[in-house]
Amino acid sequence: MIYKKIKNSKQAKLAVLIDPDKQNADSLMTLLELSANCKVDFFFIGGSLLVERNFESTIKIIKAHSNIPVVIFPGSNYQLSGRADAILFLSLISGRNPEYLIGQQVVAAPMIKKMGLEAISTGYILVDGGRISSTAYITQTLPVPHTKVDIAVATAQAGEMLGMKMIYLEAGSGAKNPVSAGMIKAVKQKISVPLVVGGGIRTAEQAEEICTAGADIIVVGNALEETPGLLMEISLAVHGVNTSKKTI
Repeated sequence: MIYKKIKNSKQAKLAVLIDPDKQNADSLMTLLELSANCKVDFFFIGGSLLVERNFESTIKIIKAHSNIPVVIFPGSNYQLSGRADAILFLSLISGRNPEYLIGQQVVAAPMIKKMGLEAISTGYILVDGGRISSTAYITQTLPVPHTKVDIAVATAQAGEMLGMKMIYLEAGSGAKNPVSAGMIKAVKQKISVPLVVGGGIRTAEQAEEICTAGADIIVVGNALEETPGLLMEISLAVHGVNTSKKTI
């Protein structure tokens, strides 16, 4: 099970976020090869708004050419596939829009059950990354202010108390600023479930800081579209932090 692999691990994991609308067959194959060389742990696949009908075909290609687990990171209840290894069953707990707190989930649940997908309940917390994200726009949700650590902590605690298996701090796709190390550390200290952090991670230094602060999974996506070689640098940073933890 994917969740058991995450929960039982003592080391940070690296996930590559794939937007099917931004990949063709050639670029996807290149990314798969690069990810294998960089020891990527997971592929997260999905997007806030997908207009091309290649979600299923993208997962099919990944499963045919890679052994890296595929986890759906859904932007809507249409982004489902029985070919995936698991799905983040997201609830946007930082917002107050019932459609993304429970509405989409009610529609998706029977289909996920029928597909036999491993559903990982995840409390999704949108944090201000310095610009309006696609998620904020589509869901009509105000993000947690970048400096309001106490709100992020309380929201994460509420998510865990409601039974969420993971908490996801998200600055938004293409964010100017990633979630701060201070917020990550504060949240991690107050919850006992795995913590995922994504959005705006563009350098190995940022990845190392986020990992050191307590992220169990670091997610990178947009930055790789412009600079694919960045993946190796980030991978080395994450693995470097893990190595140092072993020696402590």
